[in-house]
Amino acid sequence: MNDETHQSIGARAALWSVRAYRGARANQLSPCRFTPSCSAYAEEAIETKGFFRGGGAAIWRVLRCNPFGGHGVDLVRVESGARR
Repeated sequence: MNDETHQSIGARAALWSVRAYRGARANQLSPCRFTPSCSAYAEEAIETKGFFRGGGAAIWRVLRCNPFGGHGVDLVRVESGARR
């Protein structure tokens, strides 16, 4: 959802912060153990899930990105329309 008119103020502020961080680290090697990087994951999660759910998913991802955690490809989960 790139249409920022449908995003909450919190989501827009969070996306601005993530994009500023990515811009500041543009020419540096990523320390992230996952693909895509944690900041790219956060941006996609907030865009697709909103501020609270996407932000929560991004925080959980950053907490898992440590020397004792996993590594590899970790994409934002797409939720089905049906709830259980």
